[in-house]
Amino acid sequence: MCSTGVEGAIGRLVAALDDLAAERLDGAFGPDRLAPLLVAGNRLATEIARTVRQGELTGAAEHDGHKTMASWLRGHARLAPAAAARLVSAGRALETLPAVAAAAATGAVALDALAEIAPAVTPAQLAAAAAQDVDLAGVDAALAEVAATRPHAELRQVVAHYLARLDPDGAEPDPTEGRSFTLVKHADGSVSGRFELDAVGGEKVQAAVESIVQADRPAGDMRTRAQQQGDALVQLADNALAAGTLPTLRTHKPHVVVRVDLEDLIDPAAAGPGAAQTGFGTILSAARARWLACDGGISRIVIGPDGEVLDHGRRQLLCERHHTKVHHGFRVERRPDGRWRTWRPDGTEILVLPRTTADPANSRAG
Repeated sequence: MCSTGVEGAIGRLVAALDDLAAERLDGAFGPDRLAPLLVAGNRLATEIARTVRQGELTGAAEHDGHKTMASWLRGHARLAPAAAARLVSAGRALETLPAVAAAAATGAVALDALAEIAPAVTPAQLAAAAAQDVDLAGVDAALAEVAATRPHAELRQVVAHYLARLDPDGAEPDPTEGRSFTLVKHADGSVSGRFELDAVGGEKVQAAVESIVQADRPAGDMRTRAQQQGDALVQLADNALAAGTLPTLRTHKPHVVVRVDLEDLIDPAAAGPGAAQTGFGTILSAARARWLACDGGISRIVIGPDGEVLDHGRRQLLCERHHTKVHHGFRVERRPDGRWRTWRPDGTEILVLPRTTADPANSRAG
């Protein structure tokens, strides 16, 4: 006998998911299977959000000793706070906006879109809409259309525009108040960051980064877009530091500082993992410190055993590419007459065809 009701529907859904999990995907073309799964996932998320809203209305959270449905979801479903809040707000939006709910029931609207719409139908916003005789049904239809057919960024803009129209006389916020930039340094010295910028500030940063990305597109470049932008951000810092126009930092122009013992700096065999320390406290290996010490645009101060300055400010002799080769085993030597000789890591000298037979020195690589 086939069971009926909610339990029967959920049971059939679980059985269907079991069937899907048992399917082999070897050699399958992903999009053919992925597209209907995404639609089904949207429909399932809509049902979850509707159920969360019903639990909120019937006091299910309090029944289990929780204050809110968000806390119930965090405790019972082990959801992250943001995910729990998104489900709660999506359920409220579905209850208020029937056109959006109908589109979501077909799988055309994702959970993230519902959460994006939710701020437009809070009690305060609904009261403001009623006070201004806003056609909420028309707003509902418009939001459903945008959520189901347009990119998420456009939906965010539409919601923001609607909220701004509800409060046309509100104070224009200072765009700088919402700006933030944080860096987190990890144990290996690498850095992760996060920033929040207003529209104009974000446009400036994007324009600066993109200019460098587009200027550095060598043939065969296998970097991802994210890697290209990361390199561009570092290059922006390089350019600003090299220009010498940045504000002074504790009475000095900002620059990269690395403290390393002389023995570790001059010994090519030294490879201690904690031989050097940067001005911001990052621990570097001896090899990496030697690399920085001779990098173009970075000053060097060598301090002896008694704290005296032995050397200061050596500049680049090599371009970045050949400088990198030196740190991978190649050797460069400058002769007294100013000519250069180079050796491969295996010790063999790199020679080029002589330009004339009269000057054997021209056979040396430059």
